[in-house]
Amino acid sequence: MIHNPDGYQVLPFPLSRQVVVDAVRVGSRKHTIHGLIEADVTDARRLIREHRARTGEALSFTAFILACLGRAIDADRRLHAYRDWRNRLIVFDDVDVSSIIEVEAEDGHTFPLAHVFRAANRRTIREIHEEIRAVQHDRAAMQAAPNAGVVRWLMVLPPFARDLFYGWLSRSPRLLKRHVGTVVLTAVGMFGTGGGWGLPILSFAYNLGVTLGGIAERPGVVEGRIEAREYLCITVSFNHDLIDGGPAARFTQRFKELIERGEGLAEAVGG
Repeated sequence: MIHNPDGYQVLPFPLSRQVVVDAVRVGSRKHTIHGLIEADVTDARRLIREHRARTGEALSFTAFILACLGRAIDADRRLHAYRDWRNRLIVFDDVDVSSIIEVEAEDGHTFPLAHVFRAANRRTIREIHEEIRAVQHDRAAMQAAPNAGVVRWLMVLPPFARDLFYGWLSRSPRLLKRHVGTVVLTAVGMFGTGGGWGLPILSFAYNLGVTLGGIAERPGVVEGRIEAREYLCITVSFNHDLIDGGPAARFTQRFKELIERGEGLAEAVGG
């Protein structure tokens, strides 16, 4: 770090960020389409709040969304298919969702940890919730993040070599599933209040991504009555090279319906 007398600092650009920049650049070659939707999460959040008031346990809202996402994709697994080098579609049975978990280190600082939730389409909210809490409290997992060795190796490669590696990996479905999952869920709304959508760039590793934005409170119509409701802003992103508009629209509607009816929450809270 260099301190300049004119009142600014000069910092080196981290090589780890350059690895991310290259991955996003390769991913930007996809023809991505986005859908911006809102889901009424009033009833779901009420159940979670009531459960916390009754038991003291803060059930993970992210676990609920992850379970809904897995079930929505399970109805048409071609949505998380990959295309391999032989131009075939590889459709996996298990929906493996990659997401970021905020964890707290021993010094009190928090940092994001990428984690893959395996077979989210076959798991309960309670099971996913317990996995999130286990990762948050597993100090060893924090210190040894998955794929850390691969990232260090990529950092020493020149940019053109990283591009070649990403291009090869993007046509290697089994390796992608093993290391990064088949779908990505990003939650940007957890760090603020109010509504708002995120508009992501899909990484080269995924053909379907979901971005959770903010939660806005505004009037809604319920059984002919106007009342205050909570709406979650959601962005669904698809690689249009593999996913057509019809399947994308049907998935979006399924996902929204599962969230709004609180799929699996009654079981998770013991109701």
